[in-house]
Order: sequence, then structure tokens, then C-alpha cells
Amino acid sequence: MLLAPRITEHTLHKGDIVTVPTQEMLEAVLKTTFKDDVYREDSTTESFQAEMATLTGHEDAIFMLSGTMSNQLGLRALLMQPPYSVLTDSRGHIIHYEAGGVASLTGASLQPVVASNGKYLTLEDIQGKAVLDEYVQYSPTRVISLENTLNGLIMPLEEVRRISTWAHQKGLKMHLDGARLWDAVVAGAGSLLEYAREFDTVNLCFSKGLGAPLGSILVGSKKTIAVARKIRQSIGGGMHQAGVLTAMARVSLNATFGTGVNGKGSLLAQSHKNAKYIADLWVRLGGKLLGPTETCMVFLDIKAAGISRIRLEELSAQNGLVIKNERLVVHYRKSCQADFERDG
Repeated sequence: MLLAPRITEHTLHKGDIVTVPTQEMLEAVLKTTFKDDVYREDSTTESFQAEMATLTGHEDAIFMLSGTMSNQLGLRALLMQPPYSVLTDSRGHIIHYEAGGVASLTGASLQPVVASNGKYLTLEDIQGKAVLDEYVQYSPTRVISLENTLNGLIMPLEEVRRISTWAHQKGLKMHLDGARLWDAVVAGAGSLLEYAREFDTVNLCFSKGLGAPLGSILVGSKKTIAVARKIRQSIGGGMHQAGVLTAMARVSLNATFGTGVNGKGSLLAQSHKNAKYIADLWVRLGGKLLGPTETCMVFLDIKAAGISRIRLEELSAQNGLVIKNERLVVHYRKSCQADFERDG
């Protein structure tokens, strides 16, 4: 049996398992506006939404409380008349998490597709599963929902373009769960603008990796975002003083990802280096990985190491670390550059 690689204090820095607001974010709250976002009166929120729309090449944007809300309302806004289905990667976040929101909020059925290359969906994967026939027994595909990054793996821009071109030719809509698109961009896969323009709606998260306490943005056309805004209000997502949150989100974006579309000089690059260091160290000490480390996520094969999740948690605690399972997510912190983050 393979002995579990020893994790020591020198292997990783100690720290919390979630990102927390920086001093700069807290200072931004003191200078923000406190108007009503439900009635579109808050200048901080309005200007930030406009900036995000421009940055991604879309007409409009709306701030959401979470990535889950942003994904779900983006899909709901694209799905107008059932019956309909959403085609997505079988490993996708909208399938395994988000509390089954696609079913309850949209009434859509999900069409999970397995990536034949083990990393990302290809056009051929999608063409083999998409339901384009209007036969009375079928629930036709209306939206293709992609995720980038997915489990830390990058979906190449060229493949996204192939899928997007084909989908739009067939009259299908495209949604991107881009909660961690920042990481794909920082890794050099393409710019924020290049990726975002291939989709009808895009979810971008400020709390995962960027360090904001919460919040995501949904970008799309004016018509689509208007629908999403009404649905957000219907489920209690309207905010009366959103400037407190959007001010911190703006700081998290500018300070961590950067002010451009290419992530040049982004602080996230160090997270990627740290993740690859952890992955290499685990392998050098005799461990195996469940997949490649392309950005900020490391997946440890703890079964091959002969340890359970409970034992991994115990070993970690003995060294002042908090590790709950085989997925390690490295995020940027000014005070600590190799902490572990829970998925929201």
C-alpha cells in the first residue's frame, strides 16, 4: 500500500479556508454610495455593472448575490417557453451543486454529456447529444451551458468558438458558468472579452479567488438582463444598498485580476504557481493525482494513498491545516498565498 505523503508546516502556509475582505475593500465601503439598487438609484452599482458589460463585450450586466443565483437566473432568462433542455458537461456545477436549481427555477431537463477527452467538451461531443428534433416526445435542447474552468481545467478558446458558432447556427443559446474564467484568462487561454463574446450570458464570480465577501455578475443583452432583473426580484434578490457589495467587488476585481481583459500581472498567477508546487510535491512524495493541475485546483488521489477523507482531515489538522477532501483550491491572500477555499 502506498504511504500517504507527509504534509508538513513547510509544505503549505497555514490560514483560513475561505477568502476574506482586504483592508482596501473595507475602506471602499466607507466611500461608497448607499442608494437603492431595486430602483436603479445606486451610482456605484450602476457604474460597476456598466464597466463589467463593457469589459466582456455585452450590452448590460446585473450584480447577483452569488454565482449560483447568477447561473440560475442567466439560464432562466434564456429559457422562454417549455418544453426545453439544457445541455451541459456531466461534471458541471449546475448538475451536482446549486441544489437542483435548474429544475426548480426553470423547469428544464438537463442533458449531461461526458467529455470524450476527459478534460473538456468538444463540438463533436455536443453534436452527438443535442436534441434538435421537434418530435412530440422530445424535450429539445435550447441552451448549451459550458463551464470554464471546470474542476480547474481550461476549456480552450478555439473549442468554445467551434461550439458557439454551431450552436447559434442551430438557434441555440449559450451560457457560460465562468465563475473561475479569471483563472483561464490568467493562464493565457484567451482574454475575458474573447471568451465572453461567444456566449449569450456569462456568470463571473468575485468571491472565488478574487477575495470579495460575496457576489457575481451576469452579463448579456439588455433584453436578457431585464428578464434576469425581474426574476432576481421575484426570488428576493433585490438589494436596497448594493453599493456596499459592489464597491468591494470592484476592488477585488481590480486588485486581484487587474483592470484589463488579459489578466496581465494578475495576482492569481501566484495561486497557479502554488497549486502546481503542491501537485508536484505530492507526486514527488509518492502520491498520485486525479487529474492535471492547470490553474488553481489540485485533486489528490487519496484512495491510492491509502487514506480516507477523515484521515486526511486528521493529518491536516495535526499540521495546522484545514483540508476537507481531495480537492485543494489555492487562492490569493495578501497575508497568506496558499490557503484553501470552500466552493460557494
